Amino acid sequence: MFGNWIKTSILMAGIVALFGAMGAAIGGQQGMLIALVVGGAMNFWAYWFSDKAVLKMYNARQVDASTSPYLYNMVRELAQRADLPMPKVSIIDEDQPNAFATGRNPENAAVAATTGIMRMLSERELRGVMAHELAHVKNRDILISTISATVAGAISMLANFGMLFGNRDGEDRPNPIVSIAMMILAPLAGMIIQMAISRTREFGADRGGAEISGDPEALASALAKIDAYARGIPMHTAEQHPETAQMMIMNPLSGGGLRGLFSTHPATQDRIARLRAMIGR
Repeated sequence: MFGNWIKTSILMAGIVALFGAMGAAIGGQQGMLIALVVGGAMNFWAYWFSDKAVLKMYNARQVDASTSPYLYNMVRELAQRADLPMPKVSIIDEDQPNAFATGRNPENAAVAATTGIMRMLSERELRGVMAHELAHVKNRDILISTISATVAGAISMLANFGMLFGNRDGEDRPNPIVSIAMMILAPLAGMIIQMAISRTREFGADRGGAEISGDPEALASALAKIDAYARGIPMHTAEQHPETAQMMIMNPLSGGGLRGLFSTHPATQDRIARLRAMIGR
């Protein structure tokens, strides 16, 4: 928990510094001051509202015991087993099988599952997946995960801002400083995600999810199915916002290139092997 707070603080300081540096490159001292204010405001917004923004980005619809008793009651039972407050539960109308958790703490958490994963998995397998997401909540991975996605999105926004306002001399050719900055911003966003989100957290959530559900084989089976089908079914929102890919139980991105920079998931075969090693202990 303490380590996640350190990472969160570093991310927040980093976004302010990056905004200030880019503001100075684009608009001099005045641009730097404006960008620093924007960066500070972005930090405030990210802490309090980034989870809602991610859910809205994916058009997630919140459900309850009357609108989706199958999923809601499953999450409620698992949350009780994990000794967690009941999170908000949402469904995303996407064919790709996937799920994620978000929120700033266990008291303000939300879990979301796609319609694709609900159709594809058996009840036992889906239970393993939702237990995995609740393990992220219990391990307090969700704050750093959600803010990291927001930070990377902010960097992309900053890049667009630079492209629009980088020509300070009024000529058609781009400001060379801004052009160079644009070339490194996307890889920088990917590196920030990779530095902030350790791949070991997925192993930890797999282990925690297996302990919560009491069924490591169910989660192993679910991961094998998701890995087999997710690659052939695009998730358009994730492709448009690759910085959110690290929040999912399985990498939702279809391509390589720059999108590969946002890959923070360990190999599925390694995850399955570790889960199956838990059986019989």
